[in-house]
Amino acid sequence: MKVEKSEERKSLMLETDLVEQAIHRAAVRAIDRHKRLGQPIVVWREGQVVWIPAEEIEVPREDIES
Repeated sequence: MKVEKSEERKSLMLETDLVEQAIHRAAVRAIDRHKRLGQPIVVWREGQVVWIPAEEIEVPREDIES
Protein backbone atom coordinates (compact mmCIF):
# COMPACT_ATOMS: atom_id res chain seq x y z
CA MET A 1 0.00 0.00 0.00
CA LYS A 2 2.89 2.39 0.76
CA VAL A 3 4.30 1.80 -2.70
CA GLU A 4 0.99 2.76 -4.33
CA LYS A 5 0.81 6.04 -2.41
CA SER A 6 4.43 6.80 -3.27
CA GLU A 7 3.77 6.19 -6.96
CA GLU A 8 0.63 8.32 -6.77
CA ARG A 9 2.63 11.21 -5.25
CA LYS A 10 5.27 10.89 -7.95
CA SER A 11 2.68 11.05 -10.71
CA LEU A 12 1.08 14.12 -9.11
CA MET A 13 4.45 15.88 -8.90
CA LEU A 14 4.90 15.28 -12.62
CA GLU A 15 1.77 17.35 -13.21
CA THR A 16 3.78 20.59 -13.17
CA ASP A 17 0.79 22.79 -13.99
CA LEU A 18 -1.09 21.51 -10.97
CA VAL A 19 1.97 21.95 -8.76
CA GLU A 20 2.56 25.50 -9.98
CA GLN A 21 -1.10 26.39 -9.43
CA ALA A 22 -1.00 24.99 -5.90
CA ILE A 23 2.16 26.93 -5.06
CA HIS A 24 0.68 30.14 -6.49
CA ARG A 25 -2.56 29.70 -4.50
CA ALA A 26 -0.61 29.05 -1.30
CA ALA A 27 1.57 32.13 -1.80
CA VAL A 28 -1.41 34.38 -2.54
CA ARG A 29 -3.24 33.11 0.53
CA ALA A 30 -0.19 33.68 2.73
CA ILE A 31 0.23 37.24 1.40
CA ASP A 32 -3.48 37.94 1.91
CA ARG A 33 -3.28 36.61 5.46
CA HIS A 34 -0.37 38.93 6.24
CA LYS A 35 -2.37 41.87 4.93
CA ARG A 36 -5.46 40.97 6.96
CA LEU A 37 -3.41 40.48 10.14
CA GLY A 38 -1.53 43.74 9.64
CA GLN A 39 1.83 42.01 9.23
CA PRO A 40 4.43 43.13 6.69
CA ILE A 41 5.90 40.84 4.07
CA VAL A 42 9.47 40.68 2.84
CA VAL A 43 10.31 40.49 -0.87
CA TRP A 44 13.44 40.52 -2.98
CA ARG A 45 13.39 43.55 -5.27
CA GLU A 46 16.23 44.76 -7.49
CA GLY A 47 18.83 42.82 -5.56
CA GLN A 48 17.69 43.96 -2.12
CA VAL A 49 15.46 42.78 0.68
CA VAL A 50 12.43 45.06 0.93
CA TRP A 51 9.84 45.15 3.73
CA ILE A 52 6.33 45.94 2.53
CA PRO A 53 3.96 47.21 5.23
CA ALA A 54 0.59 45.47 5.41
CA GLU A 55 -1.26 48.58 4.27
CA GLU A 56 0.78 48.63 1.02
CA ILE A 57 0.28 44.95 0.16
CA GLU A 58 -1.82 44.52 -2.96
CA VAL A 59 -3.58 41.21 -3.50
CA PRO A 60 -5.78 40.96 -6.60
CA ARG A 61 -9.17 39.61 -5.57
CA GLU A 62 -9.29 37.16 -8.50
CA ASP A 63 -6.11 35.50 -7.17
CA ILE A 64 -7.63 35.02 -3.73
CA GLU A 65 -10.89 33.56 -5.00
CA SER A 66 -9.32 31.06 -7.41
